[in-house]
Amino acid sequence: MKKRLVSSVAAFAVLAACADTATIGRVSAPGAGFASVSERGVKALASKPAWHQTPAAIARAELQTRALVEGKTISADTAVQAALLNNRGLQAAYAELGLSAADVWEAALGPIPTIGVSVSGFAGDVTRTLEATLLTAVLDAATAKPRTRVAELRFQQAQLAAAGETIALAVETRRAWIEAVGAFEAAALIARTQNAADAASELATELGRTGALNAADQAREHAFNAEVAAERADAKLEAQLAKERLARLMGIPLGQVTFYVPDALPRLPARSRSRSDIERLALQNRVDLAAGRLELEAIAADYRLTGQTRSVSDITAAAGLGVEQENGTSGVEVTPVIDVEFEIPLYDTGKLISRRGSLEYLRAANMLAQSAVNARAEARAAHKAVTGKHDVARHWRDVVLPLRRTIDAEALKSYSGMISSTFELLEDARDGLEAELDAAEAKRDYWLAETDVTAAIWGGSVEVGANDEGEDE
Repeated sequence: MKKRLVSSVAAFAVLAACADTATIGRVSAPGAGFASVSERGVKALASKPAWHQTPAAIARAELQTRALVEGKTISADTAVQAALLNNRGLQAAYAELGLSAADVWEAALGPIPTIGVSVSGFAGDVTRTLEATLLTAVLDAATAKPRTRVAELRFQQAQLAAAGETIALAVETRRAWIEAVGAFEAAALIARTQNAADAASELATELGRTGALNAADQAREHAFNAEVAAERADAKLEAQLAKERLARLMGIPLGQVTFYVPDALPRLPARSRSRSDIERLALQNRVDLAAGRLELEAIAADYRLTGQTRSVSDITAAAGLGVEQENGTSGVEVTPVIDVEFEIPLYDTGKLISRRGSLEYLRAANMLAQSAVNARAEARAAHKAVTGKHDVARHWRDVVLPLRRTIDAEALKSYSGMISSTFELLEDARDGLEAELDAAEAKRDYWLAETDVTAAIWGGSVEVGANDEGEDE
């Protein structure tokens, strides 16, 4: 009995020595891998994300978010910071990072030994058998380091995926803020148009009573007033829905927390703030391209494409180490027990595995190359869009609106000199307000294009281990 136990304990010690303690130390911390996510978030967004892993941390984040926005008119940066603190979908994405760290931890631990103990005997028999068998996966121990390396690469991909989710949420939140502010600005301009339409409708009614305006002309003014009223109602609804979308991204229930957005978007900058080297920045910083490079490394490590394919990957073996002790009439007999089970196919899969590995690598390489092409195209399109939208918005601001103001001023002079009628004055005012509405929309489109530049440079969501499923088949 003592010899059997000593043998089992010794086997346990050998297996325990297989654990990669250095790797375990890196990935066993609760926030393993999140430092790189936070660093990339600060660099790309100038906002710091947070990972909440306890109910107390979640409660603190909710209180902090409420303090950021409650009763305040929030900026785009504040909205992004609130989303990074309080969006539960983002926290779920960070949990995937923790699961990936656990996979590395498990791989670094090496094979987990199992002890099976059985005691058998029949009443009256003088023979009793006690056997203890320590089962371990011999091949698991032999391939522990390569599997740990693959798990570490997947963990690095998971960090990029978490960073991608962070960037994607920040970009979406900033766009939602721009759309909400733009919607409220448009609603305010339509309200001014409504005031002019109300005045024209009231005047038409009064002139109709005196007989100075026929029924058809009265109807035209009333119809225009009704149309503007419908547009204003639609604009108010769109502004409310846009604010609701913004609140959802920040994880804030509007019924419980009150916040405001500015009445108008920021003024246009003197020139577009986009970088002329946006294409180079995209190739350097996009998380999807970085994840694609890691995918190539993972496939190469998994299939040993550096010159050697998987070792004995077509054999399943288990070794039992221990002793069997039997008490009988002739004394105590001790017999070593070594059981090895092999599941050997009738063909050599070395070339097949090498072929699969080469094809997996080639597929991933081509996907990465296409992603780079797409990234370049997106970067160029983002640069063209933001510069073009800036030119359009500036044209409205510097050319169209000054002309409309000149028209309004001259129309007022004509009206004061009794050269033009009240309706002509109101019509010119309505046209001026329409121009201001178009200018506001152009400004909104510019700020949306500016946000798209960030997305083009840093990328967004990343799929981790896209080829894992195919490898397991």
